[in-house]
This record gives sequence, structure tokens and C-alpha cells, in this order.
Amino acid sequence: MATTLLPSRPPLTGVVIIGNLGGALLTFAYFRFVDPTVNEGVSPLGTVEIAYFVLGFGLLLAIGRALAARWMQPVTRRAASDPVPPERDPRARRRALLAPAAVAALTFGGWVAAGFVWGVLWPLLAGSFEPWRALRQIFAITFVAGSFVTAIVYFGAEHVWRAELPRFFPQGDLSAARVPRLRVRTRMIVVFLLLSLMPLGVLSVAALTRADALLGADAAAAAGIVRNLIVVVLVLAAGGLIASVGLAALVADSVAAPLRDVQLAMAQVRDGALDVRCRVVSNDEIGAVAEGFNGMVEGLRERERIRETFGKYVSPEVRDEILAGRASTEGAQCEVTILFADLRDFTPWVESHPAAEVVADLNAYFAEMDAAIRAQGGLVLQFIGDEIEAVFGAPLAIARHADAALAAARAMGERLNAFNAARHAAGKPALRHGIGIHSGTVIAGNIGSSERLSYTLVGDAVNVASRIQALNKEFGTTVLVSGATQALLLSSADLAPLPAVKVKGRRSEVAIYALAGPWAETPAPSMRST
Repeated sequence: MATTLLPSRPPLTGVVIIGNLGGALLTFAYFRFVDPTVNEGVSPLGTVEIAYFVLGFGLLLAIGRALAARWMQPVTRRAASDPVPPERDPRARRRALLAPAAVAALTFGGWVAAGFVWGVLWPLLAGSFEPWRALRQIFAITFVAGSFVTAIVYFGAEHVWRAELPRFFPQGDLSAARVPRLRVRTRMIVVFLLLSLMPLGVLSVAALTRADALLGADAAAAAGIVRNLIVVVLVLAAGGLIASVGLAALVADSVAAPLRDVQLAMAQVRDGALDVRCRVVSNDEIGAVAEGFNGMVEGLRERERIRETFGKYVSPEVRDEILAGRASTEGAQCEVTILFADLRDFTPWVESHPAAEVVADLNAYFAEMDAAIRAQGGLVLQFIGDEIEAVFGAPLAIARHADAALAAARAMGERLNAFNAARHAAGKPALRHGIGIHSGTVIAGNIGSSERLSYTLVGDAVNVASRIQALNKEFGTTVLVSGATQALLLSSADLAPLPAVKVKGRRSEVAIYALAGPWAETPAPSMRST
């Protein structure tokens, strides 16, 4: 079955080869040229020793690469027809997170083997084996050079591997993979001890060996030992400084780079960009911060979606007041103005037109009327068939709710005229509606079941407003306003009084007025009580 190699393997391989080769060459040069006390009595550097170095390094590298390739196979090699993508393969996800640690562990294992290959095996082959020298070389190769190279390989691999982690965690959910986590505090302590104790340990060993050699040396030999000690100190200081700066830079980058990404993402969110997503590239505390940040932004996006959706039902001002908790929806008695609007000749129109066309035309009509109502601060409570129920003055109090309702009725008429002009151009029949407006006291609040609530008005004023709307058919009018509403208006110059009527549910008659305007129809000479 054909396989494809992910592009993530070469960067890791480069880090491993460069780190280990550099460490091996420096260690070899130190013991051969800088600290010859380890090689006293050993023949000068020759072709055999160089060949042994090349062969030994190549063999250890080949073994390490073979072990790494086998361990990383779920991560780096995938069948072209594999139906499971990498982000859904739990084993691939776990090993992707552990890749830098696995590479570092193999690196340290290689240096442990190197301590045996050069500290024991080579002296035996060269005929210069001495236990104390072997122990010294094993310690220096394994725990000094090996520790530094392992740390550099780990942080270098972590740096280049960040580009590949999103392939396995596109949602940034690194915490979902159950793997050991190297905390920031732990890595800082380990690196601090490595940078502080290792150089001191090497210098101490070098000083002790020179001091021991000075005990039985003559003046000329003692001077040579001291000069060599000075060279060792200078080389260790320079090499330690370079290695420490490089390692410190990698450690700082492992912390600073993800934090910088979070900082930039926070600045974008502060500026209102809620589509930002922070890369999660580590499974430590910083990765948890980035993952938590993404969760927070997702919550903000969800809140914004709710806010925008809610804004389709009420005006933005009412929406913001309700979401801010400044408008009560638990139930309150308030003075409001109620508006009912109803389409004329709706049933014949529905029966003579296709259902899809009826729904589309109704939605277009409702959109125009809703815009007119919301522009005046009103709230559309519900669409019932072809009827609209709206309120002005709840859930937010409006000082001139009667004027707002009448202004909305005028705007509804103007929008209906423009709407009908477009329908006429399309060869469709015009729509007509009747509007009834009444002011009074109601109980307003969220009413319904535990599963579904609706903001509703309860009270006699609601029924009266509905009855007044129905009177348009009797009077041949378009907009009728009750006397209660007329008494609250700043100006009623365009209202024409009509005979008082007795509506169902009321003992006393209700004064009504017809709104004059380019959309109003001529009142009929007679009427019947409703």
C-alpha cells in the first residue's frame, strides 16, 4: 500500500543530526586536544581513531534513526488510503505531543552508549584502558555533554515541531490527549541546574586532576600543568557560554513565543475581532492558557451570535438593555401602547397562490413592517398567521409610547405603499392591511413552560387593541386609534373622530379615531358594533 511521508520529519532529523554531531565533535576535540590528561600514554591522533569516530557516530546515529522511525511511524508515515485522518487517530495525537521528548530520550540513550563506545571499548582496542580514566570519560560524555546535547535537541525539536502540531490538533484541544506533561516550572528548574551545576562540576574535576598531578611534578611540569589548566578553564568558559546562551535562547523561545501569540490574539479580541484563534503548540501551562483563551473567544462568539439573533426580534437598544439586565422580563405592570396589524383578504389570496409564493411574500411584508416598528423602539411580540402584535413601552419604558406607536403606523403605511409599488412592477396584486392602536395597563413578562418562554402581554388593553384593529373592516379605514391613545399624543391633528363603539368584553363604549394620510381609506358612512 502506498505511503506518504509528512513534511515534519526532515526538520526533526536536522535538529537531531546537527545537535548530536556538534556535541560529538566538541567532546572529541576536548578530550583529544584540550584535556590530554585523559589520553596520556595514548598514541597521537591517526586515521584509525578518526575512522573509529566516524564509524561509531554513524552506527549510533543509524540505530537512533531506526528506533525513532519505528516509534514515530503513526505520526510521520500514513497510508494514502487511510480513512482515519491524523486528528482522529488517538495514538498519532499522543505521539505527536510526545515527539520532542521521544527524540530527546533517544538522544540521551545514544550518549549513554557513546560513553561505553569511547570510554571503554576504544581504550580496550587501543590497549590503554584504565578504570579511573574510563569512568571519567563515561561521566563527561554521558552526563556532561549528553545532558547539554539532550536539552538542546529537546528544545530545538519542540521549536520546529510546533508547525506540525496543528495537523493533529486543528481545534487546539491538546488537553484531550492523555500524555505526561513537562511543566514550565520543571523545565526551568532542570535547565537552571544544568547551566549552573554542570560547568562547575567539569571545572572541579579538571582542577582536582591538575592538583593531583602537581603533587609529584617538577617545576617545568608544574608550569605546563598550570598552563593547561588555564586553557581548560578558558575553553570551558567560552564553550559553556556559547552552549548556555544557545540553550537559554531555546528555552526562552519555548515560553515567550506561545505567550506572544496569546498576547497578539488578546489584542485582536480587544479590538473586536472575534474570529481570531490562538495556536496551541505545547501541552504545558502556556498551552493550557492558549486553549483556555480559545474557549473564551468561542464563548464570546456564541454570545455575539445570540446577541445578533436576539437583535432580529427586538431593536438593538432593547436588546442591549435586556442583555445588560437593565430591563425586567420577570413580570411587571406597566403602561404601554399596543399595535395590531392584519392583512386584508388574506384567505382568498392564500387559496389562489402557491404556498411557496405566499410564504415568501408574507416574509417580505413582515420584514418591512418589523423594520418600521423597531425603528420607533417597538417590540414585535409575535406573528400570528397574517397578523402582527407589537408593543411600545415594554420591556423598556418609552416616555411617549403612544406617539411612537402612531409614528410606526405611519411608517408601516409608507413602507406598504413602496412594497406594493414593487409588487405592481412584478405583476403581483397589492396587499392591504388594517392597524389598530390602543394604550392601557398590562402585565408584561416571560410566560410559558420550563422549556419555552415567550415575552407576552396580559390584560384588557390587549383585547381592546385587537378589537379596534378589526373595526377597520367596518369603517373602511386603514389605521384606527383609541381615545386612550389619542389622549396621550402630543398632536392629534391628523386624527379624525369616528362614532364611539362598543367592543366585545367592554361595557362602556370606546372612542376611536381614524388616521388620515395618503394610505388611508375613506370611512364608510355606517358601522356595526364588534
